[in-house]
Amino acid sequence: MPPQSDGRPPPRVFSGVCHGTLGELFQGPLPRTGEPEIALVSFPVDRHSWVYFTPDPEGPRNPLPPGEKSAKAVELFLAHHGLTLPPGRWSVRSELRVGVGMASSTADVVATLRCLCRVFSLPYDPRVVLGVLSAIERADSVFLDEFALYLSGRHRLVRRLGTAVGFHTAFVTEAGAVDTAAVTPLLVRHYRRRAPEYERCLDDLLKGFSAADPAAVARAATTSAVLSQEVLPKATFEPVLARREEFGADGVFVAHTGCLVGYLFTRRPAPALKGELSAFFHSLGHQCSFAPGGYG
Repeated sequence: MPPQSDGRPPPRVFSGVCHGTLGELFQGPLPRTGEPEIALVSFPVDRHSWVYFTPDPEGPRNPLPPGEKSAKAVELFLAHHGLTLPPGRWSVRSELRVGVGMASSTADVVATLRCLCRVFSLPYDPRVVLGVLSAIERADSVFLDEFALYLSGRHRLVRRLGTAVGFHTAFVTEAGAVDTAAVTPLLVRHYRRRAPEYERCLDDLLKGFSAADPAAVARAATTSAVLSQEVLPKATFEPVLARREEFGADGVFVAHTGCLVGYLFTRRPAPALKGELSAFFHSLGHQCSFAPGGYG
């Protein structure tokens, strides 16, 4: 790295990065666990939050990053390890939209914790991350670099699902936002009514992951999205679902308590198909985006 204009070496910069999500491939109850809780299989996306810390003897003492949740994460991390952060400066950047189902706040927290691990040369410990997240908010599994079945309220990892499945996506973001805590009672009542359908859907999804079969996972994700439409409907969902076969998409996904709706493709859409998808979503009043999701 080149020196600064005054000849001094550049400052050491520490960073942490965390991916976000495009909603979920599944959201519903976990069978045979008594009272229904919100279980998730989040859909990782190749878009990220970045957090940077630059030590600076002339910088603020006890510095905290922007964002109430990230600042709280720093305080909890330092208290857990009995550490004090040196003077310095934080900066952040994110590709994740807030309040639509991309796990932006959780990704900010996890990126902050990963940055702190680098500052103090500590190993990244998911157990510490879980402890911090459980003190801050209901969250999903973006602290793991693989798919997982996860209880968001309890912060409990139920089952790791690996990295063998991946998709190409075309999606849009509708207007508005959903308060997950506020709609939880509504979701729980819906889960009770549709428990057999959710159990079959989750079973199909898990079989798809076990077989590393993205087409099977996409079919189960579509079922989960259809069930979600009964309780938290999306304005564009019905026309999107109706044209799935025409566009050759393998499935449909949503942010179940967010504002995302999109298609799952097991193969990269050709440029001509991207044009058709863009025109279709534009006719619904939305700008289409494309991004890889998952890992395979």
